[in-house]
Amino acid sequence: MTVSTRQSSTTPPALREGVDLPIAAVERDTGLSKDTLRVWERRYGFPQPGRDATGERLYPAEQVERLRVIARLLNAGERPGQIVALPLAELRQRLQASMPLGRGMALEHEALLTMLRRCEIMDLRRALNQAVMRLGLARFMTEQLVPLTVHVGEAWVRGEIQVFEEHMYTESVVAVLRGALGGSAGLPSPGMPRVLLGTLPHEHHLLGLLMAEAMLSLEGCECVSLGANTPVTEIVRAAQANRAQIVGLSFSPVSNTPQLLQSLLELRAQLPANVQLWAGGSHPALRKRLPAGVVAVDRLEQIPELLAVWKAQAEAA
Repeated sequence: MTVSTRQSSTTPPALREGVDLPIAAVERDTGLSKDTLRVWERRYGFPQPGRDATGERLYPAEQVERLRVIARLLNAGERPGQIVALPLAELRQRLQASMPLGRGMALEHEALLTMLRRCEIMDLRRALNQAVMRLGLARFMTEQLVPLTVHVGEAWVRGEIQVFEEHMYTESVVAVLRGALGGSAGLPSPGMPRVLLGTLPHEHHLLGLLMAEAMLSLEGCECVSLGANTPVTEIVRAAQANRAQIVGLSFSPVSNTPQLLQSLLELRAQLPANVQLWAGGSHPALRKRLPAGVVAVDRLEQIPELLAVWKAQAEAA
């Protein structure tokens, strides 16, 4: 629900050199709709997909990687006409320039990235597990995992790591978090809310959602996760069936902004007024004005504060 970067879940197809993807897979991986891809093809001459034996579009991996950077730039405020025709190197430079400055990489993070580049995955997981034991799960996420995940995303933007390496990082973090969460899980605390977690259609990134689940569980909440890619109507039904008091959604930077806002409007209108709707992640729209009745969560550290507010309101009701 919060602090997701552009790390992907296991759902999107891994992009491998020489593997061409159909348009539906490209839509899932980039967040760009099929209609948008077709319009750009006609208007800007990019992307330039091939065709299979039945005439269906097939997109080379290098074009999909370029589309992923374009999607992030669009969500940072760029206009399609200004960037779609640019080469990948220039797109990466623009994206790097749009990132907040002052993120110095700690030596420890650099060592972890070296493990990732060398595919020393068990060493990476061991180091992350040791950090959990040293710092505790909450401090590990806020002090180590969030900045490390940002650095991994920036390294991808600079072309220093490959897509498959980023996927390996995500899977390693998911394994560490699930193991730590299982080891620290206890019974929900009295008076704390039941929270339903998920992502909307075309949003397949789950790392931020899992981090939010871990923080909520540490605070004594009972969490139910729907995973990724759940329609609004199903989220409403799940909230009713699970008697959820908070519904939390996660949005990565590749989410389509108009679709994100419209979905939040629809979900807010269909949920009971006494069920809070939280929206978190690294999408730029979450730092602007959201629909009425939607709570923005852009940092893991906000969760205890927001839960305290929720509890006070529940006790006063």
